[in-house]
Amino acid sequence: MPFTLPLHMDRRSFLRTTILGGTAVVLSGCRSLHTSDQALASPECHLAFLSDTHIPGDRKSEYRGFNPWENLRLMVPQIVAANPEGVVLSGDAARLEGKVEDYRELRQLLEPIIENAPVFIGLGNHDDRGNFVSVFEKRPGFHPSVSDRHITVMEHDVVRVIVLDSLLYTNRTAGFLGRRQRQWLAEYLKEATDRPVVLVLHHTMGEEEGELLDADNLFALIRPHRQVKALFYGHSHVWSLSNQEGRQFINLPATGYNFRAQDPVGWVEARFRQEGVLLTLHACAGNRGDDGKTTFVRWL
Repeated sequence: MPFTLPLHMDRRSFLRTTILGGTAVVLSGCRSLHTSDQALASPECHLAFLSDTHIPGDRKSEYRGFNPWENLRLMVPQIVAANPEGVVLSGDAARLEGKVEDYRELRQLLEPIIENAPVFIGLGNHDDRGNFVSVFEKRPGFHPSVSDRHITVMEHDVVRVIVLDSLLYTNRTAGFLGRRQRQWLAEYLKEATDRPVVLVLHHTMGEEEGELLDADNLFALIRPHRQVKALFYGHSHVWSLSNQEGRQFINLPATGYNFRAQDPVGWVEARFRQEGVLLTLHACAGNRGDDGKTTFVRWL
């Protein structure tokens, strides 16, 4: 099965990473990482996106009339049936304080997916890096060496997905990428020019105190890099599509619970193509009016 090496990683580095237990290769041109008899490159990259799962250590814990643990339990078979090449969780994986028991429950819930496809987890303001790593010891993807940040790069023939780390303080609202992470991204994008790039992070990028504090720095950084086509994020528990400065902004719905009755609770299926991405909402609770609706978001 053909593999794709991440940028800045030669064959020797790839072999060393693999021997040490890390997975440097994430998404190949194959339909599935676990299907060796489908070696031809796929015309699309099929992913599932989750956000704000807020899984608690206590399976019976509820908030706003929702049980986040039960929500994800019901969604996992749907995702397995959809058979994506990978699953991306854009942060706030844990309930509030990123406790070890939260991640243990999350890991158990995700196991049926992990058996079939890699799961890539970003970190949000209700996560804890140390506790997360202690439970998810083996994490798929190429992880650049940036101090105190958990970044993941996924490669595919039609798209490159970069999951950034916007965790600033656990259980406080605001997010921050930080200078070192932004510097790494700036250098990386100079060479990552051969296909569309999608950035995934947890925080919304407005001007409020509880959003991404260095959003302006991020926008300035990506402005000259036209290969950056979209930003996927969560945090607001809202499902919305918009664009600004020639980029598509995909605000993912929460899996755990909504803040407003008008918003869906669920997950999003994404089929990336060279010219854009097909997004299908799977609304499992909350406002289910757009459940199953597919929208094509064209790269600008």
